[in-house]
Amino acid sequence: MRTFDLSPLYRTAIGFDRLAQMFDNAQRTDQPSYPPYNIELVAEDKYRITMAVAGFARSEIDIETENETLKITGRKQKEDKQVNFLHRGIAARDFEQRFQLANHIKVVGANLENGLLNIELVREIPEALKPRKIEIGAGDGSDNVQRLERAA
Repeated sequence: MRTFDLSPLYRTAIGFDRLAQMFDNAQRTDQPSYPPYNIELVAEDKYRITMAVAGFARSEIDIETENETLKITGRKQKEDKQVNFLHRGIAARDFEQRFQLANHIKVVGANLENGLLNIELVREIPEALKPRKIEIGAGDGSDNVQRLERAA
């Protein structure tokens, strides 16, 4: 795979450092594949991340968001007794999975059921950023000025 040098972007773009960081992260090939997960679109502005975390208890999983990044960490507690496995197919290793969230995506809940961790997300666009309809006034222009002054 090709790699690209994005340092000129860092030098000349102001305010796009997050975009450049996303490009850098996308180029890395060491993205974790454990535990397996699905991302689904539930409704127009609702999403769900489902992770297969068999063998983990609620107390062994942490979910936190910071700077539009969702981090899910699993720390398996060490068992007191020594077990002699003939075959070990269920992974019980620690994990950390990160997801970059788009603007205005919020985590609204999480639950663990039957070895599946479901994280519910929703896009909440603030009223000030939603599109709004602007009325077009009649001919002379004075009506438009009055409407704008009243709105301000």
